[in-house]
Amino acid sequence: MKVSVILTSYNYSQYLKDTINSVLKQNYRDWEMIVVDDGSTDNSVDIIMEFVNSDGRIKLIRNYENQGLAKSIQTGLLAACGEWITFLESDDLWKEDYLEKKLKIADKYSCTGFIYNKVEFFGENAAAASKKFEKIIERSNNRQFPADMFYSFGYENPVLTMSSVMIKRDLLEDVDFNSPIDKLIDWYVYIQIAAKTDFYYLAEPLTLWRQHGESYVSRKNHIKFKFANISAYILMLKKHPWNIKLLIFIIISTTLMITKRLKVYLSQ
Repeated sequence: MKVSVILTSYNYSQYLKDTINSVLKQNYRDWEMIVVDDGSTDNSVDIIMEFVNSDGRIKLIRNYENQGLAKSIQTGLLAACGEWITFLESDDLWKEDYLEKKLKIADKYSCTGFIYNKVEFFGENAAAASKKFEKIIERSNNRQFPADMFYSFGYENPVLTMSSVMIKRDLLEDVDFNSPIDKLIDWYVYIQIAAKTDFYYLAEPLTLWRQHGESYVSRKNHIKFKFANISAYILMLKKHPWNIKLLIFIIISTTLMITKRLKVYLSQ
């Protein structure tokens, strides 16, 4: 059951060695890694090439101009051969049994095409991130899996990082990647996948999610009144225009999201 690891890279050379080494240390060995460098201007490509030259499972695809996260992910998917797709951000790490434990779940629950796991925060902003996502993590910990999670993304994204995700390849084939917010493409994509398959959550911290000043979650600027999740639900509604439940859900979720953003805006 081969796994394709898609790693997108942009000017994170200081983290790349540790990130790639965390894949090399996996107990499960039948994987390929596709590194898509999105026009890095530091020495990221040199570091990646060291690994490419030493391990035939690792491939590099270069975007000579920065194209953004969505296009980089799509580029990686086009080159991937695995039955399962995993994602790893270039500043995060996996524990050695990450792939092994995910694939055991895949074998046990054939109805599950999306598997994610608990994360462990580390880095300079780890304490703040842990507090910020405490309730979201608790909700996943208390839920029974496998689960239908289609309506679980209306107000928040319960899947904290793409570095915790493994998806069956065929579920990604007809997904729309045109998220209105490039950095929230995960939220936009997960909703589309949730319409097709059950999700499974492993309550084990198999992913180490690095928190630092340059990471997106640590930034103070917020994008106002532009919702990747609502856009995905509207996309689903266009495919099923007579789904009244979905229409009502979109209206309620939009109202809640606007209220949330207004509170943030007024508190600044």
